[in-house]
Amino acid sequence: MTEMAKIAPEFAAFPLLDCFPLCHNPAELLRYPVIMKKPAPHPYAALPPHAFWRTGVAEAGVYGLQGLWSSPWDLPADARFATFGSCFAQHISRALKERRMGWIDGEPAPAACPPELARQFNYGVFSARTANIYTAAQLHLLMQMVAGQGPLDGPEIWADPDGRFRDSLRPAIEPDGFASRAEALLSRQAMLRGLRRAVTGADVFVFTLGLTEGWESESGQPYAACPGTMGGQFDADRHHFVNYRSTAIRNALDQTLALMRGLNPALHLLLTFSPVPLTATASGGHVLVATTRSKSVLRAVAGEMAEDFAEVDYFPSYEIITGAPTRSAFFEPNLRSVVRQGVDTVMGHFFAGLRLGAPARHGAEAEADAARDRAMQDAMADEALVCEEAALEAYNAS
Repeated sequence: MTEMAKIAPEFAAFPLLDCFPLCHNPAELLRYPVIMKKPAPHPYAALPPHAFWRTGVAEAGVYGLQGLWSSPWDLPADARFATFGSCFAQHISRALKERRMGWIDGEPAPAACPPELARQFNYGVFSARTANIYTAAQLHLLMQMVAGQGPLDGPEIWADPDGRFRDSLRPAIEPDGFASRAEALLSRQAMLRGLRRAVTGADVFVFTLGLTEGWESESGQPYAACPGTMGGQFDADRHHFVNYRSTAIRNALDQTLALMRGLNPALHLLLTFSPVPLTATASGGHVLVATTRSKSVLRAVAGEMAEDFAEVDYFPSYEIITGAPTRSAFFEPNLRSVVRQGVDTVMGHFFAGLRLGAPARHGAEAEADAARDRAMQDAMADEALVCEEAALEAYNAS
């Protein structure tokens, strides 16, 4: 038993108090109850305010929320980010550009291309011309091709009735399609090179998951959109609806991460997912129920990956936009599109949580890329989002 504990048993839990010089009378310390703080009786007694709903949410309000996200990584001061995924990921791209941060453009528009034309042909939307990547299966297929595990001409090229051609991986990437199958494959090859540059050059790969619902060919190729909606012809015998379950999504993301880290062992993966509801569901159920199912599965998978891998983290854009404090105020009247105020709130939490304290390591490379893209980024900043999934509303007969 320590000297202090002999005098007062309540000091038994505080052996460090015996570090006081022996010339002090330990009994004198009983006059100062401030040092007699006992351990919390249970874990909840020591939790901070943000851990409780009343103080962390209800009383804080949407603009008083704090501590929603803090990066677990100490990134270099000139950290470089690659952004891909669903429509909402485009907001992250724009915010990084606006702040002159290290957004990677792995597939820039041709030199002297007017910004409005570049935007029309989907340059500068993501870090390569992948178009929207809505599912983990799509991202996995693209990374397999980048890593040389799949042939360039494996995924289908669709022929339109007018003689033009479309890439089944990104059917809307060229507004009028390609002049030939060979041209479509050359464009796909350029996209894969750009995706590879983005992966190898980034410190953080930001991927915004969008959907669990998708369509696959009889051979298992995932499509970017249901055949017949944005190109190609639907064939019920060849094209199959799939509502990916958590296990399939997790497997696809695990394998994708391994492929990415094989190209860039220092890469970090930041997962988020879109707060935008489904435009339509082919599940047979109500679109509200289908949306909740989809978002719940994606949230669970993203959270578990962040728990399992030190190089993976989750950013709560979904919670910020759809959480109870907002009362749907961050949505347009259509209850799908996110208003600018909501986007700004999300990005405020994102930038507040970043840790950019490590020494810069990209130097002239990053500055050269930024200078090359700066004029185009400014001109394109206020353009409308490119969102293929929203095109499904055209098929609403009501």
